[in-house]
Amino acid sequence: MAFCIITDSASDVPRSVIDKYDLYVMPTPVTIDNEDLRDGVTIFPEEFYKIQEEGIKEIKTYHISQLMFEEHFTKFAKAGDEVLYICFSTGVAGTYQAASLAKETVLKKYPDFKITIIDSRCASIGYGLVTERVLKMQKNGAPKELLIEAAKYFCDHMIHAVAVQTLDYLYAGGRVGRASFVVGGMLDIKPIIMMDENGSLKATEKVRGWKKALNRVVDICEEQGAELSKQTVGLVYGTTVEDANYVEEILRDKLKVDGVLKGQVGCAIGAHTGPGVIGLVFQDAINEKYYEYLR
Repeated sequence: MAFCIITDSASDVPRSVIDKYDLYVMPTPVTIDNEDLRDGVTIFPEEFYKIQEEGIKEIKTYHISQLMFEEHFTKFAKAGDEVLYICFSTGVAGTYQAASLAKETVLKKYPDFKITIIDSRCASIGYGLVTERVLKMQKNGAPKELLIEAAKYFCDHMIHAVAVQTLDYLYAGGRVGRASFVVGGMLDIKPIIMMDENGSLKATEKVRGWKKALNRVVDICEEQGAELSKQTVGLVYGTTVEDANYVEEILRDKLKVDGVLKGQVGCAIGAHTGPGVIGLVFQDAINEKYYEYLR
C-alpha cells in the first residue's frame, strides 16, 4: 500500500515537479465555446492564452465535480493506497466540498480506504508549492503523519501576492466593480491581490504602473516572508516570461531566497487573471521540524 500525495491542476504545479515525483494531478474542467476540455490534458496554456487574447470564444471554468472525484479516488481505493489530497481553497471554489462528498461515496464501497483532504485556503502555486514541499519531504524519508501535519502548516502560513496587468478579466468575473474597472483602466492602476484568512481573494492595494506592481509584489515578500534564505518561494506568470525573470532575479540577488519554484499559470486560473499576471507565494513562518526533510 502506497501513501500517495495528489493535487488538482489549479495548483499550477510545474511540469518538472510532476515528472520528478510522478505526481497525480486531477485536471480542472475548462469550457471554450461549450466544448468541454481538461486543463493540462486536452488544453494547455500556450493554446489557451492565444484563444483568450483573441477574445472571440467564450471561456468558462468550473470546479471538479463530485462524480469526477469519485472516479479519481476509486483508482486509489481499488489499489489499496492511502491518499493525501491538497485541494483548492474553499474561499475561491467548491472543490473541497465536492471532494468531501466524493470521499463519503467511495468509502461506502471501500470502507478501508484512507484519504485526507486538506482545504489549502490557497490558490495556484500557493498550494502547488505546498504539494512540492511535502513531496520532497516524503522523498527524504518523512513519515506520513508528519507529511500531513506539515502540509497543514505550510497552507496555514502561505502568503500570496499577485499583480495583474489589466482589470478586464477580474471585472468580467465580478472581482472588481465597474467604477474601479473604468478608473483603473484610465489611470493605469494595477491591483495587488492577496488571500485573506478564509482563503478568499482580496484586492488589498492599488499601484500605478506595471513595473511598480512587480516591485510591490517583491516588497511584500521581503516585508512578510520569514527567514527567506531558508525558503523556496513560488513564482508564476501567464505569458510574460520576462517579467517573471525580472522578479526572480530580485528574489535571488536582493532577498537571497533559498530557491524559486517557477511555473506558468494554467488554464483554470488564467481564465480569471488573464495572460498578464505575476504571482508570488512564500511563508510567513518557518518550522525547523519540517525543514530537516527539505535540506
